[in-house]
Amino acid sequence: MNIGILGGTNLATNLGNKFIGRGMDVVFGVREGFSTRKVEWKILKMQNHYVLNYADAITASDVVIICCENEFLPVVCDYLKQYGSPDKLYIDSTNGVHNESVDCNTTYIRNETGYQRIFKAFNNLGLDYPKSDPLELIKETYFCGDNPKDKQLLKKLIELIGFKAIDAGMIKNACLLEAVYHLSKEISMAKSGDCHFRLMSV
Repeated sequence: MNIGILGGTNLATNLGNKFIGRGMDVVFGVREGFSTRKVEWKILKMQNHYVLNYADAITASDVVIICCENEFLPVVCDYLKQYGSPDKLYIDSTNGVHNESVDCNTTYIRNETGYQRIFKAFNNLGLDYPKSDPLELIKETYFCGDNPKDKQLLKKLIELIGFKAIDAGMIKNACLLEAVYHLSKEISMAKSGDCHFRLMSV
């Protein structure tokens, strides 16, 4: 199984390195003109891990994880339509703007591409992860989607890299997962420090 991670973010390199550490084949897709001068990207290139453009990364992947900034999401969707296929598994790890009048990113990606194998996962980490969690206290991530078989695969991928996978139901709940992320950021701003939610069963 080949994993493609789209976006030049901290989350992209961190998830990629976790999968590489578990023996998975990973390629990274970045936008045209993206600078790979940062240390983490230089290391990836030195280790012969593929840093490609969006098109080549999507083509080479069975599972595509979307970790790009919101400003580049329309471009990513265009590439997904051109070079993706309904047979691939797509994981949206982004968070849209905090605006009730705007659909969440997962809904946007689904509407723009027309693909049904789209899932939400890892968005609680944020694109700046692990800077937002320097002590590595986050041990869980939530995921949602409609296909039970694909959800089992996604659960295994999440657990493979050391996170507890918490099933958040159907894909319609992707907007709720984004809302939880935005709420954590609002609380963090009020407390002047990073805050994260943890699910507890009693």
